[in-house]
Amino acid sequence: MATPRDFKIAPSILSANFARLGEEVDDVLASGADIVHFDVMDNHYVPNLTIGPMVCEALRKHGVTAPIDAHLMVKPVDRLIGDFIDAGASYITFHPEASEHVDRSLQLIRDGGCKSGLVFNPATPLSYLDYVMDKVDMILLMSVNPGFGGQAFIPGTLDKLREARARIDASGRDIRLEIDGGVKVENIAEIARAGADTFVAGSAIFKARNADEPHRYDGVLKALRDELASV
Repeated sequence: MATPRDFKIAPSILSANFARLGEEVDDVLASGADIVHFDVMDNHYVPNLTIGPMVCEALRKHGVTAPIDAHLMVKPVDRLIGDFIDAGASYITFHPEASEHVDRSLQLIRDGGCKSGLVFNPATPLSYLDYVMDKVDMILLMSVNPGFGGQAFIPGTLDKLREARARIDASGRDIRLEIDGGVKVENIAEIARAGADTFVAGSAIFKARNADEPHRYDGVLKALRDELASV
């Protein structure tokens, strides 16, 4: 089980103010976030259209040096893997249903110098991991159905987290276990106890802006950290 020092908070910029995205990312990182979670949707695999590799590259040129976790909700996925490698992503995760050859897609990410990951929708079985654990650096469990921010956490994901944590522990590999969807101050500790060590939060962070704080997300990031410290 992860110790508090292993926990990473990854704000989803899907909920940020896109008119001032560079400043928003600077602020949330200055408040103590660890990873920038970058939601890529194509209005094909999921019913929404968001941002692509040019925005990722723009954040790097803006000066963002923190890890960028590009979650590709696109189909087909292989072309965009290469684009996000070139744009400066650190992690690239994708849904197995979006790839004709999961092993090859994972290898493309690794060959490009990025860390690779698989994403599991609420009804997607973890059996996709059976033959590719050696190529995975991140397992991301969706605790909502992908497509939109602000959804409520699906409780059944806790059991799936426990199963994924057992798989990781049995493998002996250094694989992060990420959760995405409905994560907030009130439930992050319970989610951590189920096995997650990396926490995507969008609305819970970016809707908690406080202009009176030195960095506008200090309060909510501290509240999330305090909850994790109790685990």
